[in-house]
Amino acid sequence: MFLPGIMNQENINLLPCDGELRYYRGFEESDLFEILRSSINWRQDSITVYGKTHPQPRLTCWFGDRAYSYSGITMHPDPWNPHLLKLKKKIEATTGHKFNSLLVNFYRDGSDHVSWHADDERELGPNPAIASLSFGETRRFQLRHRFKKDLETITLDLETGSLLLMSGSIQRHWVHRIAKTAKPLGGRINLTFREII
Repeated sequence: MFLPGIMNQENINLLPCDGELRYYRGFEESDLFEILRSSINWRQDSITVYGKTHPQPRLTCWFGDRAYSYSGITMHPDPWNPHLLKLKKKIEATTGHKFNSLLVNFYRDGSDHVSWHADDERELGPNPAIASLSFGETRRFQLRHRFKKDLETITLDLETGSLLLMSGSIQRHWVHRIAKTAKPLGGRINLTFREII
């Protein structure tokens, strides 16, 4: 189910059940793609899937007060910079959620991606809020329900400057991904603000 029209309406829940998904088009008007690309200490970790280890298909960086582990990867935090702190405060004021950590992803082209997953690590708590801010190329974001197989996959095109808020029980019931594509695409930087408990 592709949701181009409903995405024009801010702050409504786009999910039919089991969590909340809200899209804010044009949330940030400043184009920070180049500033972030050149100022962040990018790293490419290796990840093991089904017994095979290979480079993670995107670059990442972690900001916060302490280390964060997912999929067998432990990330140690870089210090916050003024651009990221300003965005954090703006997102907190808009969403009403507090965040103390940030995972930044750099999708260099269409072959960079993240597979189906949920942000359900124990450090995030039972019903985490994840605020996802995009800069650069538009990429297709998909969600599917873990248990209700009759529900359609939800598809959103995340534009530059847009904010996507996942909250409530979404991480317990839904998985999401950014799929790879053969289309010639430029880079996309995705800032995912979260609270480590």
